[in-house]
Amino acid sequence: MAPPHTPAQAGDLTPELLGTSVWTDQMVAAAGIPIQDIPFLTVGGGIGSFVTLDYLRVYGVPTSQMRVVSNIDHPWQTYEFLTRCSQIPRPERIRSDSSSRPDNLWGFPSYALEEAWREKKPAYLWQILTEPLINDYWTPRAGTVFANLEREAKRIRYWDMLVKGQVRMVRRRAGGGYFTVVTPPEGAAPTKRVVFRSRFVHIAVGYPGLKFLPDLQEFRTKYGDYQHVVNAYEPHEHVYEFLKTRPGTVVIRGGGVVASRVLQRIFDDRERHGLRTQVIHVFRTFVTGSHGPHAWARRKGGHGWAYQGFNYPKSVWGGQLKAEMRKLEGAERAKKYKEMGGTNTPYRRRWQEQMRAGREGGYYHAVQGTVDRVERSPDGRLVSYVRGADGTVREPVSDYIIDCTGLEADIAEHRIFADLLEHGGAGRNPVGRLDVERHFEVKGTASGDGVLYASGSATLGGYFPGVDTFLGLQIAAQEIADDLARRGFVRKMGPLRSTAQWFKWALNSPV
Repeated sequence: MAPPHTPAQAGDLTPELLGTSVWTDQMVAAAGIPIQDIPFLTVGGGIGSFVTLDYLRVYGVPTSQMRVVSNIDHPWQTYEFLTRCSQIPRPERIRSDSSSRPDNLWGFPSYALEEAWREKKPAYLWQILTEPLINDYWTPRAGTVFANLEREAKRIRYWDMLVKGQVRMVRRRAGGGYFTVVTPPEGAAPTKRVVFRSRFVHIAVGYPGLKFLPDLQEFRTKYGDYQHVVNAYEPHEHVYEFLKTRPGTVVIRGGGVVASRVLQRIFDDRERHGLRTQVIHVFRTFVTGSHGPHAWARRKGGHGWAYQGFNYPKSVWGGQLKAEMRKLEGAERAKKYKEMGGTNTPYRRRWQEQMRAGREGGYYHAVQGTVDRVERSPDGRLVSYVRGADGTVREPVSDYIIDCTGLEADIAEHRIFADLLEHGGAGRNPVGRLDVERHFEVKGTASGDGVLYASGSATLGGYFPGVDTFLGLQIAAQEIADDLARRGFVRKMGPLRSTAQWFKWALNSPV
């Protein structure tokens, strides 16, 4: 038997490290794990990490002082995968404000100005001026967002800061700062793990994973069928290809923006290819009209849908609602989130006309109810047992079920957050996600002069509601950059230097 500390076994987490909440340099060295020093480290590598690095580069932090650990190659990779699966390819428009530009911290020129200039379409400017009364809200094409993110990533030398790998955990360091444990790609390092020793760490890992409704998960497990019951966020192009070959029926579950996009894809295919697809749309909550707690907080709705232009009311990004939320604590904050939350989708005149035609033509059926279970019929199709509010059970039969109910939201499903809750001093906010300060420091995780920050969907429920949007990620990044300036890590950004940096951005000059 090999000795307990041979070189072949060195470089991995030991029982002592796993069971200790605060590590010393000596403990890590004794485990044989290489240590690399970097003052600022961001974990995730998606748009949340990118926006934070972009701010800090514009504020003046050199690439040598920062690293981003990620298992993806470019910051928009996961987001593009999810939008493409949910029927928003590059030519289609996403649900984002014209001035919410993750590649441009000033928000000027807006996406509408850029697309109007590039495509020679001044009608976009008219749409901006008349939204939403005469026209729908103007939103950018997914491809415009991705192309601009790539341009800015090159400008700030993003790939000079990228470290490929999977983050296992973040632990506090005795004496201040943090150790971030990374599992490098196979063969990329002589040891199984490497550790980054940092004063500042930022976590922006997005959603923990796909969320399936219990009855659909039970069906997939029981029958081993991952082709006919699908999540809208996973690849499911085979559903639409099948429907082109013969008449079929699809059950859609959910009432958010993804459900509306999937529905429009089916309607578009019907029109383009002369298909005879039938759609049964199951809403758990069926909205019949305008709704809300009072006259000043009402949301339009109808035919099952709740309509809202963006994820949150615009005032959360800089108006009265933002100021109010920064003052609320505990149950009052949770109550406010409940008032303005809920599933909703933008109102689009195009698919409103398609739904109207579907209802009149008898091929689009919207029903309210909860699904008790899904079974396989004798001919191999899917039977959904839908229980209505009056207790009546319908049994629609379909060829496919598309689950559009969202992504997994429980932070404990992610190993980094689970470890922070157990060992890092982190806690949950009033809606159950990661509790952060107004400047996005994770409460309870301070380590000497070190600070652990977090932004993105994991922090929803904090003092700033719009955290899981482009503009929300930018506001979080600015709060973090300003806090780092107060701590002396970077120079504070004033109006003259900001203006000079904007001109560098406009001219695409490297930072």
